[in-house]
Amino acid sequence: MTLRHDWTRAEIRALFDLPFLDLVFKAAEVHRRHFDSTEVQRSQLLSIKTGACSEDCNYCSQSSRNDTGLEREALVEVEEVLHKAKAAKEAGATRYCMGAAWRSPKAKDMPKLQAMVRGVKELGMESCMTLGMLDDEQVLQLKDAGLDYYNHNLDTSPEYYGEVITTRTYQDRLDTLARVRNAGIHVCSGGIVGMGEAREDRVGLLHALATLEEHPDSVPVNLLVKVKGTPLAQVDDLDSFEFVRTIAVARILMPHSVVRLSAGREHMSDEMQAFCFMAGANSMFVGDELLTTKNPGRNKDDRLFAKLGLKGSTLSPRQTPASSEKLPLVGSSSAMPTSAQA
Repeated sequence: MTLRHDWTRAEIRALFDLPFLDLVFKAAEVHRRHFDSTEVQRSQLLSIKTGACSEDCNYCSQSSRNDTGLEREALVEVEEVLHKAKAAKEAGATRYCMGAAWRSPKAKDMPKLQAMVRGVKELGMESCMTLGMLDDEQVLQLKDAGLDYYNHNLDTSPEYYGEVITTRTYQDRLDTLARVRNAGIHVCSGGIVGMGEAREDRVGLLHALATLEEHPDSVPVNLLVKVKGTPLAQVDDLDSFEFVRTIAVARILMPHSVVRLSAGREHMSDEMQAFCFMAGANSMFVGDELLTTKNPGRNKDDRLFAKLGLKGSTLSPRQTPASSEKLPLVGSSSAMPTSAQA
C-alpha cells in the first residue's frame, strides 16, 4: 500500500487502542523502514520577539490576555540572533528555529526576518521560523530569503480547538500551511497534547495532519508545559504512556515525516524519552530554553544519547528516506478496519 493521505478516524482510533507494546513495535518497524533508528536531529529554538501577543491561546505564557508576569521584548537584532545561532551550531544543532509572539508579522519587520534567514543559511544550518499567520506576500518574501521550514501548528483537533483558542480559526491555520507549501517552503506542523483534551481529540489532531494533501515534513509533538497564570495551569497531567502512543501513531500515519519531541522534555524521564525514540521520534529541541520555558541542557541530553546509543543527525525531509519502498498497511485487518468510516 502506498503512502496514505486517506486515513479515517476509525483507523487512527484503532491504532491508539492497540496494546501499548504492540503499538510501539509496529511504529518501530515503520520507523526503521525509512530512517536510521540511531539518528536524532538536534534543532534549537530562539524567541526573537517575546510577549504581548494579541492571541488568546490558553496554554501560552506570551498571550497578553494571560497574567504570567512575562515582560514584553522587542524584535531581537539580527546580529544577536546570528551570534546565538552560531553557538547553537557549535553545540551540535543543525536546524535553527526562530519564533515571534505575533498574530502575524508586520511589513516593517520583514527585512529583519529575511536577514535572519539569510544569516542562518550562511552558517550552514537549516532555517525555520514561526511567526503566526502569513499572507501571500510575506510567504514569498521568506521564500526569497531562502527559508527552509515554516512552523505553524494545528495545536489540537478541530472539535477541541475552540476550547483553547478563539482569536483565529482552524481554517486560518490550514490556509497558512497551504500558502507555505504552495510557495515551496517545507511545512512544520504538529500540536500540543495534555491540554485537557480527550483521546478522541488526539485522534482528530493526527487525522487533520495525516490527511493533508502532503504530510508535514516535520511534526512537532509538544507536551503541555503548565505555566502559572494561564487557563491551563491546573489541568491534569497527561499519562506518559498516552504521550508515547501519540508519537507512535504519528510515526505510523506519516512514515516519511520527521517527528520531533518538542516542549515538555524537561519533565520527561529518560525512560519515557527512550520509548518515544523507539516509537519513531527522530528529532528534538536542544538547549537550555525553548521560547519561554525550560528545556534539558546539553549535558543531560548528551548523557541520554550515550545511554541509548543515539547520535546527532543532519536528517532532513529534503533528503530521500532510507527506503522508498511502498508502505504496507501496518497492523492486522482486525486492528485497522479499512472499511470503517470516520
